[in-house]
Amino acid sequence: MSKRKSSSVPNQLNKRVRPAAEEDVEDEDVADEEEEALQGNGECAREVVSDAGIVESITLKNFMCHSLLGPFTFGSNVNFVVGNNGSGKSAILTALIVALGGNAHATNRGLSLKGFVKEGESSADVSITLRNKGRDAYKPEVYGPAIIVDLRITREGLRTYKLRSKTGQLVSSKKEELLCILDNFNIQVNNPVSVLTQEMSKYFLHSKGEGDKYKFFMKATQLDQMREDFVYIKTTKHVTEDKVEQHGECLKDLKRKYQEKEDRYKSMASLDEMHTKLGDLQSQMAWALVIEMEKELEPMKVKLQSGRHSTEKFDEKVEEWKNKVEEAESKSKQIQEQLEGITQKVQELQPECAQLKVEAQRQNTLLKASEVTVHRFKANLRDLEKDKDQLTSRINDLKLSISQTSGAECQARAERMEQIKAELESMSHQISTFGQQIDQYQHACNRAKEEQGKMRREQDVLQRSIEANRRNMQTMESSRSNRLRRFGEHMPGLLNAIQEAHRKGQFKHKPRGPLGYLISLKDPELALAVEVCLKGQLQAFTCDNHEDERVLQSLMSKMFPTGRRPAIITSNFLPKVHDTRSRAVNHPEHPSVLQALEIEDPVVANCLIDQRNIESILLIKNRTEARRIMQGRNPPQHCNQAFSKEGDQIFTNRNYTAEQTRANYLSGDVEEEIRHLQREMENQKAQASGFQQQMRKLDDVIKQNEGLLKRTQVEQRTTKDKATKLQLELTDLQNMEEPQSEDLNPLEEDLQEIVSKISSKRAEYDKARAQMAEVKASYEKAEQEYKQRKEQINTVAEDAEPVKEELNKADQEVMKCKHHKKHYDEKRSAHLRNIQALEANQESKEQELQKSVAKATKICPERMEVKRTARSLDSEISRLKVKIATQQEHQGDREDVVRQYHEALESYKNMAEQMKYLNSFIKSLDSVMNHRLQVYADLRRFLSARCKYYFDSMLAQRGYTGSMTFDHKNETLSISVQPGQGNKADLSDMRSLSGGERSFSTVCFVLSLWAITEAPFRCLDEFDVYMDMVNRRISMDMMLKVAAGQRYRQFIFLTPQSMSSLPVSKIIRILRLKDPDRGNNTQRSQDEEH
Repeated sequence: MSKRKSSSVPNQLNKRVRPAAEEDVEDEDVADEEEEALQGNGECAREVVSDAGIVESITLKNFMCHSLLGPFTFGSNVNFVVGNNGSGKSAILTALIVALGGNAHATNRGLSLKGFVKEGESSADVSITLRNKGRDAYKPEVYGPAIIVDLRITREGLRTYKLRSKTGQLVSSKKEELLCILDNFNIQVNNPVSVLTQEMSKYFLHSKGEGDKYKFFMKATQLDQMREDFVYIKTTKHVTEDKVEQHGECLKDLKRKYQEKEDRYKSMASLDEMHTKLGDLQSQMAWALVIEMEKELEPMKVKLQSGRHSTEKFDEKVEEWKNKVEEAESKSKQIQEQLEGITQKVQELQPECAQLKVEAQRQNTLLKASEVTVHRFKANLRDLEKDKDQLTSRINDLKLSISQTSGAECQARAERMEQIKAELESMSHQISTFGQQIDQYQHACNRAKEEQGKMRREQDVLQRSIEANRRNMQTMESSRSNRLRRFGEHMPGLLNAIQEAHRKGQFKHKPRGPLGYLISLKDPELALAVEVCLKGQLQAFTCDNHEDERVLQSLMSKMFPTGRRPAIITSNFLPKVHDTRSRAVNHPEHPSVLQALEIEDPVVANCLIDQRNIESILLIKNRTEARRIMQGRNPPQHCNQAFSKEGDQIFTNRNYTAEQTRANYLSGDVEEEIRHLQREMENQKAQASGFQQQMRKLDDVIKQNEGLLKRTQVEQRTTKDKATKLQLELTDLQNMEEPQSEDLNPLEEDLQEIVSKISSKRAEYDKARAQMAEVKASYEKAEQEYKQRKEQINTVAEDAEPVKEELNKADQEVMKCKHHKKHYDEKRSAHLRNIQALEANQESKEQELQKSVAKATKICPERMEVKRTARSLDSEISRLKVKIATQQEHQGDREDVVRQYHEALESYKNMAEQMKYLNSFIKSLDSVMNHRLQVYADLRRFLSARCKYYFDSMLAQRGYTGSMTFDHKNETLSISVQPGQGNKADLSDMRSLSGGERSFSTVCFVLSLWAITEAPFRCLDEFDVYMDMVNRRISMDMMLKVAAGQRYRQFIFLTPQSMSSLPVSKIIRILRLKDPDRGNNTQRSQDEEH
């Protein structure tokens, strides 16, 4: 590349190597020029135009929030991009970084490239033109004097490049070509000295940490990259050393193999004698095999003959169990018909019961109507009695006046008669009332006693349920720690006893059980259905033979001295589950019981298949769906019954509702079951308490009504006796003559009419009461018939339960007989297969014998009588073969031995040569690394010294003093600055400076780094944002002086200031960006040259 007259880093940093002599001259010239520039000599002796790598122009389209920015044409030396916030300055800098290979994170403007695409657009485009002139031009014959880099970023974040020549012709679209161009021009957009963004400046320069400034220095000078390269080389060296160590072990193995091959090469011997002996032994071996096969064939013939005689016994057993199956099926059919008869009887009684209920309700309605009529008549009688009393009072008054004239005796008799009549009338009402009360008290007592009997029955049922739930609760609580306790308190002890007996050898095969403990559900919702289906089988055990069954029975008698014991099912244990594909139900939506269970032990699965036909029972959660499937026109094939999740049992022609409401053995959540039982027991206890309270109330009601009944009956008898006596007295008084007055006749006639009406109304009242009594009797009779019919239905239904149980036992007996028949069928089939196998084996042995005779004859034509066994001969032959093989392996074929010897020697020499080369490489690498590390340390010290020198020189332009201290061991860089003369005040940390002074010091630090690094262009974003006017002017003058002294470099400054105070110069170009227009973010720059 062309010489850039600056104090660049030595050739270790530059990717293009220059001659050492030329570099020395350049360093001297650069030092002189920098000295002049820093002392204020801004004019250069000659104008040097930048050649390769500077940015000539840039254009942005749909980038960030801008529809179109540019094209912007930059000058060769100093460029100011001026504009307010939002005008696009940062977008230009971001596009420059991204288009020249930088990632999105380096821009500090986004996390991914897709964030740079303007909202609503599908892609963003950036076009940058780089100058390609001079000695450092890249492929000038292809690209010409300029290289155009076109970048397109899609909405998905994909980045594509197109590299064009000056004329616009496409040259390449590979990123590798762009990297070559950037490397040729030494463009480093990720280097903060080349492109310094606001965020990078805040992170490195304005950071208070000394370590951050040191990192900035190392990154700017690329010393960090050199250090990473050294670390990588050191790692490579360690890997090579490991390989050398591994090859050393291989070299030892190769040497050992080489020595072995050499020993074999030196010694060879003959093997003819051993081969001859081997031939003799092989001849004897051939005829020995023939003799042994002839001996093996004799017992096979005897066994086959015996097996053919045993076939008849199996036929008899199969026929016997076939007859038992038919008997059991016939018995089951009879019980089934009996159960169907009971069901039919219940169905026949139900309509009659419904009619009786309707009749009882009708009689009850009539009774209520009769009671209304009786009450109406009673009210009429009460009114007539009142009229009668008033008229009687009037007559008595008249009689009183008459009695005054006729004498005291007549008056007294009349008064007595009236008094007796009144008392008789009152007593008649009392007797009638007492009769009604007696009827009411008797009815109340009967009703209370009937209710009490009904409640006693319900209370007994509730008490049994409470007791059952209490036992279940105890079982559930004990099963928290041991699930076996669900199947009974003694079950863990029984299993321990079985385990101990099996350990002692008392069982031929260890029994399995309880069966419910050895199965698990795939769907917990089907727990109740499976439990109702399997019933007693869940607690049952299965044994392989009757001897094991007797041992298990004795263990159970010890563990279960009282109460029911678990059932024992005896059946041969098979290692595989029965093949049920030909007889199992297969429904697309609902599983069978076998499909719904997870059974690891095939013995358990076979037992449930044999005993319950679980492969033929469907589990259908919805009972309505189950009835529709099972009782439709086409029930599932091979399916004899189904169960719903509520436990209902559905056949093709009948249904049975489950009495059980919860699963006791197969439910998964023990705590939930315990909580459910606790809630149910609490409800039942509350219900029992309510029953007791109601029973006590009914007892009180019965006692009260019985007392009232007795008292009323006594009062009625007493009143009747008094009425009889008064009636006799009245008759006597009426027979006596008494004077009458004409004035009393009309009143007495009226009284007689009222009495007649009362008598008529009383007759109607008595008739109504009689009708009410008849209706009441009819109602009680209808109610009694209804209750008797209902009780009859309940009795018939209860009678069905033992029949159901008997049917289940009969079904189990059918299953058992079928199982035994199947067992003997399988044994007979297995026996026949065994005979067939024996016949086939005998035939095969005879064929093998013929082949062996043929082979022996071929090996030795004359039959040999061999006394030794084939095994001993084979052992000797094997030993002899091993000996021959060992000898051959030790010696081998001469050509093979010679070839292997030369190959081993060649491999050993090659590996030794590689080891020698690798050791030499490691030694040379150590020497080179030590030299380069020394050069790296010298270079770091040299760059640090130059940076200090330029920093002090920059500060001196404003009269500041300062120091820059590098601590390479701890990787820190401390900067101290003192405004004013150094002898007037001590140096202080930059944090104590004002914002403008700190920004000025930072600019001096950046300019000192510019002076010791090399790049075709430098970008600085809003460098003066924290400066006051004085520091901004001084910093600007300094940068312009540096730029004037480095006319071969391009400087791009982004600032929101107007820059109107800049001096007029041909090397300065100002690009003014218009204020942002949110409606149309399209703008072009206004170029100004000063």
